[in-house]
Amino acid sequence: MTASIHQNIPDSRGMNLFAADPDLWRLVQVYLDPETSALVHPELDRMGALAGDRLEELALTSDKNPPELRIRARNGANDERIVKHPAYEELERYAFGEFGLAAMSHRAGVFGAKDKLPPIVKYALVYLFVQAEFGLCCPLSMTDSLTRTLVKFGDPDLVAQYFDQLTSQDMQSLYQGSMFMTEQAAGSDVGAIDTMARRQGGEWKLYGDKWFCSNPDAALGMVLARPDGGDEGTKGLSLFLLPRHLPDGRKNAYRILRLKEKMGTKSMASGEIALEGATAYLVGEAGQGFKHMTDMINNSRLANGVRSAGLMRRSVAEALFISRNRTAFGKRLIDLPLMRRQLLKMITTAEQGRSMVFHTASVLRRADADEAGMAKVLRILTPLVKFRTCRDARKVAGDAMEVRGGCGYIEEWSDARVLRDAHLGSIWEGTSNIVALDVARAVRREDALSALEAHVHTLLDETRDTLGAQPEIADQFARAAAFLDGVANSREREIETRAAASAVYNATSAVTMAWEDARMRQVGNATTGDRLALAHSVLRHKLQPHDPLATDVEEDSLAARVLDKEHGDLEAAE
Repeated sequence: MTASIHQNIPDSRGMNLFAADPDLWRLVQVYLDPETSALVHPELDRMGALAGDRLEELALTSDKNPPELRIRARNGANDERIVKHPAYEELERYAFGEFGLAAMSHRAGVFGAKDKLPPIVKYALVYLFVQAEFGLCCPLSMTDSLTRTLVKFGDPDLVAQYFDQLTSQDMQSLYQGSMFMTEQAAGSDVGAIDTMARRQGGEWKLYGDKWFCSNPDAALGMVLARPDGGDEGTKGLSLFLLPRHLPDGRKNAYRILRLKEKMGTKSMASGEIALEGATAYLVGEAGQGFKHMTDMINNSRLANGVRSAGLMRRSVAEALFISRNRTAFGKRLIDLPLMRRQLLKMITTAEQGRSMVFHTASVLRRADADEAGMAKVLRILTPLVKFRTCRDARKVAGDAMEVRGGCGYIEEWSDARVLRDAHLGSIWEGTSNIVALDVARAVRREDALSALEAHVHTLLDETRDTLGAQPEIADQFARAAAFLDGVANSREREIETRAAASAVYNATSAVTMAWEDARMRQVGNATTGDRLALAHSVLRHKLQPHDPLATDVEEDSLAARVLDKEHGDLEAAE
């Protein structure tokens, strides 16, 4: 009797996503000082191990057991609450509690740090966490962003009232945050918001409906509303802090009407709320609400880009794992020419996203320190990241599903969930069109492109010291910047806005990857040259004309270099 040979489907369960991704650690060392790098290394390793195993298990369970809205207790008493699955609550404990991801940017003490940790620490950890669970990252970033906005613009007494709860790592005392902005009629047109704020009995009371509210039972929410008699448009809006419960313990006067049945992020509750005279506290100046809320939105947009970059890395990691562990036609998939080309394109796009979000996080730190010009650089990089990284994640996630084949379409695996979640990035905090137009607005109104050009020239100068001049990269950035400048300052060319924003994103990512390569060499990293090669891959595939009938010898060489490196990294991590 002849035994049949059965090839099991490759399963990456248990892979440490940090150890299997050495470039993550190399980049962290580029953007952090040695002392902070040493502090966070064990936490990154721990998060990588959890994300590849325990967090993945919890995320799959949470996705299949979405939250439920309960209105009454069994005895008929009003008891409005959202019931979350224990798996989701365990994910909350890891994110908010063990790792302090919503606290570390605002206070000392997380991981024993003597001061607040820089943004790159939080984003590197979220980059790993999101490779297992996406939905919870929304409440996480809203809590983080709400705290930032409250501290920046709120009355000191109001900040003192809630700061400790917002930055707590104790799940019993933690206050999560949310952002209630979207209305059914207004949509992306924020100036059309008609939620009203009325002064009654010495307090602000809010009236109206909010159409899409993620984390609707959060202890605190930031709400845009129009005070009675306020101007029309965004100039008439004010920002308010809305507590779920009043200081005396009573539930505030707003109801969760229903929860949304969503395509993705099923683990996390999103719903509609009705404000029925809810007590709220003014944050910042009256009539400056949109300006203040923009700070929170921009912080959330960067977080959105980080999540999309993380999803791309998860997709790439899965595709690489499958392609080197599965055979077809007598060869490993990774040795097949078409698969190699597909993997190279996925890696190029994923590494663009990673470089752009990490570099923007570095710019955020410098902007918060009031470094000259950095606020304007941040102003244009944030919507660029939100626009392009989130769109790219949809394509990369889809390609990764295809690499796994039919099993990628089965919900037992995470490919389908990652793809569904990836689509939300292009919608949250502004659709692609809205965010691309915001890039143009930053150029036209705030001269942010000039600041970015100056920053890029500095990066190229610093790169030249190690790698020599990079004329191709510099030339493509100059062309892309001129394209965007012309489009942004001409109403007749609005139709070209997305193309122009994409060009500047791609060119900036090439500059950034070259600069990172130089920095890696400067800190003595033995593995160098790969990011520079990927930067030139961006030029060839996304910025330069390409003859579809010509043989691309350079691409074959790059594929061998990058894929062999990734292959070796993954084997070493096992």
